[in-house]
Amino acid sequence: MGKTLYLDCPSGISGDMAVAALLDLGADETVLRQALESLPVSGYTVNIRRVLKSGLDACDFDVVLDQNHENHDHDMEYLHGHEHEHDHGAACGHEHAHIHTHEHEHEHDHAHIHTHEHEHGHDHGHGSGHHHHHEHRGLNDILQIIACGQMSENAKALAGKIFGIIADAEAKAHGLPRDEVHFHEVGAVDSIVDIVAFAVCFDNLGISEVIVPRLCEGMGTVRCQHGILPIPVPAVANIAGAYHLPLHIMNVQGEFVTPTGAAIVAGTMTSGTLPENFTICRIGLGAGKRNYERPSLVRAILIEETSQAGSDCICKLETDIDDCSGEALGYTMELLFEAGARDVHYMPVYMKKNRPAYELCVICAKEDVETMEQIIFANTTTIGIRRMAVERAVLPRSVKTFKTPFGDARVKVCTVQGALKYYPEYESVIQLCRRHGRSYMEMYHDLVQACQSPDAGSEVTP
Repeated sequence: MGKTLYLDCPSGISGDMAVAALLDLGADETVLRQALESLPVSGYTVNIRRVLKSGLDACDFDVVLDQNHENHDHDMEYLHGHEHEHDHGAACGHEHAHIHTHEHEHEHDHAHIHTHEHEHGHDHGHGSGHHHHHEHRGLNDILQIIACGQMSENAKALAGKIFGIIADAEAKAHGLPRDEVHFHEVGAVDSIVDIVAFAVCFDNLGISEVIVPRLCEGMGTVRCQHGILPIPVPAVANIAGAYHLPLHIMNVQGEFVTPTGAAIVAGTMTSGTLPENFTICRIGLGAGKRNYERPSLVRAILIEETSQAGSDCICKLETDIDDCSGEALGYTMELLFEAGARDVHYMPVYMKKNRPAYELCVICAKEDVETMEQIIFANTTTIGIRRMAVERAVLPRSVKTFKTPFGDARVKVCTVQGALKYYPEYESVIQLCRRHGRSYMEMYHDLVQACQSPDAGSEVTP
């Protein structure tokens, strides 16, 4: 069973902020550095340090590019659209690179679209000229770089997914096929490092659920070398639209959500709604580089859902079905559970004309009723569903992970008249059964005993 991550983004999100938050949450820095060092990418170093943001101690993940790759992301005046004499196309953001046409007339935006290598001279606005050799990496090139890295398959898949989301957004913004979107070396190196770093840290922490209730973005414009772009910038707007990201526009000038940050949320978010009751297990604070009115910070919070003692109200949906196949009913049950049903069951009944049938019963939260009904209508032959609001008595409960002599086990812990009762989760029990060659009932009993014993392994966060 994986962990649940709540991403709190009151100041937007960028790739480096997300990585820093996960490192502060406990991701293994050694594992991260080994993965980055294994990539066939050069021209950068990584600094990880503690910084103060509005008096708060936070982690800072800084990809420092060498002179041939530096993109002047931290030029605040340029980001805000003020006049500034920087002749460098990536000035509008850490993940913002260039567009080139074959005539080499520059229109700087958020991707670099090209099909060949060439030489460019850049004047950085500091009185000295620089001559760079630029590579142009397409999505397939970047996926090959990721494939060479020493990291888990899950981390590789997540990094590839995030880059694919960005490529699709840039392709839409520029009216090009996905395979014609290329990332300039200036804009790609830091993005590769940020995205791979995030994927490695995410996998290292064992996160499976990500909740993002709101993604705060600024307003106004940002200036690229030959034009001004509205906020959210085109790539961010396209990602937000395609993945239904919960955007909130603040009355603050500036770009708070970068394309990489938006793609990270799109690639990992599983829900926009926090549990009604939960406890906080651990908090990580990631610092950004930009200095706006609102401090650029992302909080990564590991949470576990809990229930309050007493009673609450849930909904019960019922319908009788006498003309639907068992396969269709089985598939419907799977869909209902995937959509968040608390419980689903069928009971055999006899209907009119003595027809054998099934009564479908679904237990769900009030806010999920419409979703459940849509699934039932779409996947069964019923034409009517009964709705009932039902009060229920519930015990205080939480799901925790315990270290036991047999291995880590997820266990539901309930309180009954001040006493604790332990209910090992099915998936954990069968995993340990297979590992030790034990029967289900034997392993279940031993896990309960291990949780009850004061000499057993210590309780750990889920």
